[in-house]
Amino acid sequence: MATVGGLRALPRWLLRGRWTPLPAGLCSRGLAGPGRPESEPRPTSTWQRDGIRNIVLSNPKKRNALSLTMLKSLQNDILHEAESKDLKVIVISAEGPVFSSGHDLKELTEEQGCNYHTEVFQTCSEVMMLIQNHPVPIIAMVNGLATAAGCQLVASCDLAVASDKSSFATPGVNIGLFCSTPGVALGRVVPRKVALEMLFTGEPISAQQALLHGLLSKVVPEERLEEETMRIAKKIASLSRPVVSLGKAIFYKQLPQDLRTAYCLTSQAMVDNLALRDGQEGIKAFIQKRKPIWSH
Repeated sequence: MATVGGLRALPRWLLRGRWTPLPAGLCSRGLAGPGRPESEPRPTSTWQRDGIRNIVLSNPKKRNALSLTMLKSLQNDILHEAESKDLKVIVISAEGPVFSSGHDLKELTEEQGCNYHTEVFQTCSEVMMLIQNHPVPIIAMVNGLATAAGCQLVASCDLAVASDKSSFATPGVNIGLFCSTPGVALGRVVPRKVALEMLFTGEPISAQQALLHGLLSKVVPEERLEEETMRIAKKIASLSRPVVSLGKAIFYKQLPQDLRTAYCLTSQAMVDNLALRDGQEGIKAFIQKRKPIWSH
């Protein structure tokens, strides 16, 4: 497995399960995955161009619910050629007025059983951890409602750009299912009391409130959402993948550490960064007053 500056880019546990590669550069909607009939369309669609992979939740009739099939399809799309130098950034968006309504409640009835419920939540947790451990930045592009595990997905992404018509909620408490797993991601990006108010009441917050509290990176008018998201994605895609990958990995690694440990880790990361070809190329280009020529 590839490493960047001594940091493992993608944990082995994320690569253990079966997953079907999808042809990069082509729309994947309609392709079948493991255990899925050929006639059943995939609940996500994806295409890649100029280093940017677009993954779209494509089941608006079911409010893009994160069913087990949807989660596995999303996992498949994120994992596909994750170590490829041609992949620089991933953008996750959705069809329809709902980004995602969270888990499919029909899968959470007692008829499905405890083992199935365990698989649903374990798979969801793996997808959320995959996003943070992925070697490239992942951006959520949100236009509409994101609730429960849908809100969790937004909170888990590295960046999140939303339209001003979007809203966010963790309403599980209203139906007797506290949003405990969404609370993991939510509680790590917004202040504790904001997270707990959302979890205890289930009441939604607006895009502007979500921006104020740190759930979002930026809020723009609906007509500018794609333009602004792609502007950010293209900027990231124009930079050195090894440098960005190292930077993302060490950022998350140092966050839970005490101050001294955090500086120790990041100081070594800076040394590792300087040992990269692109690290030296960038410095030389700056001194020589020219544009850097990245290794990719």
